[in-house]
Amino acid sequence: MRFILGLPTDDVHRREEFGTVEAVTEMARAVEALGFDGVYVTDHPIPPQRFLETGGHHALEPTVVLAVAAAATTRLRLMTNLYIVAYRNPFLAAKAIASLDSLSGGRVILGTGAGYLQPEFQALGVDFDARNDRLDGALDLMKEVWTGGVVDAAGPGFEAHEHVALPTPASVPHPPIWIGGNSQRALRRAAERGDGWIPMPAPRKFARYVRSAPLESIDDLRAKLVTLRGHEAAMGRERPLDVMFGPMGFAPYGTPGFDGAAYVDGLAELAELGVTYSGAAFAHPGTGAIETRAHFLDLAAGFARDVIAAV
Repeated sequence: MRFILGLPTDDVHRREEFGTVEAVTEMARAVEALGFDGVYVTDHPIPPQRFLETGGHHALEPTVVLAVAAAATTRLRLMTNLYIVAYRNPFLAAKAIASLDSLSGGRVILGTGAGYLQPEFQALGVDFDARNDRLDGALDLMKEVWTGGVVDAAGPGFEAHEHVALPTPASVPHPPIWIGGNSQRALRRAAERGDGWIPMPAPRKFARYVRSAPLESIDDLRAKLVTLRGHEAAMGRERPLDVMFGPMGFAPYGTPGFDGAAYVDGLAELAELGVTYSGAAFAHPGTGAIETRAHFLDLAAGFARDVIAAV
């Protein structure tokens, strides 16, 4: 089991604590030294006010934050969780991810999904109902762009004839693509176009809000993994997809209700199911529960001692 830790850069109101080059540098270096395998950040270019008032959150531009983390570290993986490709022209998305991967020496994990926040799609001038088709088409086109060959392609709002984009990514053949979401289409997308799957815990009410399928228990995860492995077999894949998931039903690390021994047991159960990475976060984005960088670093050190070292 490997661990990827969420950076609290969503807390844009505490700029000096979490939103400067110095802050990201210090956090990334500490996380790497503590034995985490990577860091992740979120993506919201222009969220609506109602979303922010009901538990939503801001985000810094993901590739900018991760470029700072890359410059401060040598082995830490740099993950977008999730980068909404459908918000963007696919050539611009391909350029941003290739640039980050090239600069970091091949450390990017492109976590992506269809997206769910309709007003944000509207603000960005993107057809919300076409988001799944846009994502599938964009991923295919980005892989073609990343070969460094001549591209001829047309789609919604773009047309390219005999165009080339360099540099290619440092990763060969491209950065691993991990697909987020619990829906049947997300599972098929992961098997057909991805290298990993990121399921998310989702009670039924929340699942409706994020326009995905419920995932409320380990049994739900097990059933979806059976479906995923079936899609993999149909595709003739030789290597199982990576899967990133964490134990369900636990209080956040560092709070009085956290049960470390039970959490480690939960990780072992997930590993038996084929989960290869665990995403970790010390607070839900947007809550502001981590008030200082020192607090975040203390939690990271404790998690490394109490969880990573015990796995």
